Amino acid sequence: MESIARNRKIFSTRGGTLAIGLLAAGVAALLLLVYLNRYRHNLSQQTAPVGVLVAKSLIPKGTPGSLIGTKVLYQATSIPRDQLKEGALSDPAALQGQVALADIYPGQQLTTTSFGALAAGELADDLTEYDRAVAVPVDATHGLVGTIRPGNHVDILVGFNAGAQTGAPVGSIIKTLLQNIVVLQATNASLTFRVNDRQANRLAWASDNGKIWVTLRPQAGARQTVPRIESLNSVFTGGPR
Repeated sequence: MESIARNRKIFSTRGGTLAIGLLAAGVAALLLLVYLNRYRHNLSQQTAPVGVLVAKSLIPKGTPGSLIGTKVLYQATSIPRDQLKEGALSDPAALQGQVALADIYPGQQLTTTSFGALAAGELADDLTEYDRAVAVPVDATHGLVGTIRPGNHVDILVGFNAGAQTGAPVGSIIKTLLQNIVVLQATNASLTFRVNDRQANRLAWASDNGKIWVTLRPQAGARQTVPRIESLNSVFTGGPR
């Protein structure tokens, strides 16, 4: 009781009131400091740059995600977090197996709502403009059956008896016909390639009149030399055909 009375006496004095006021002001200042720090942190989080994919040029409705990367229709950029659209994509791998559900305009963020699942087995969904799908019969050795998978990049060689085609005594030759061609489908008896309309004609003729070989390219960092014709002379002597 005596202690309580003493405390009441202290609080009733002018000095005690001032001490209480200073204590309350200190607590208020501390709370304000905590609030400001949290506010600055949240503000910093909202304006912190984050990575996102945006359309580099118009992506028409129906464009498969697999083509968006190969046609370089997007670019990676950084924007403040508070400007990020819901479902925004930052990894181009997320576009695989997807198709644009509507036109996507330059500068527009690529989001999950902009794409839907690509219908399985629809080759037309992998083609745009001058693209064509061409199926070529192959055997296990010439077509790397069991090794080649859809999405692989390959070089296509053709071998035939040039003399039989031209009437000249040239003999058998092999030539690199096409380079860096995408495989769309692979079975035990045929390979389907994505080529342009001119390449489709050349490949069809080569398949009908010669023997097609397929060579698998590296998944990344592939390099290539200028194609040349190989014959008996070039193979054994390294000289010209």
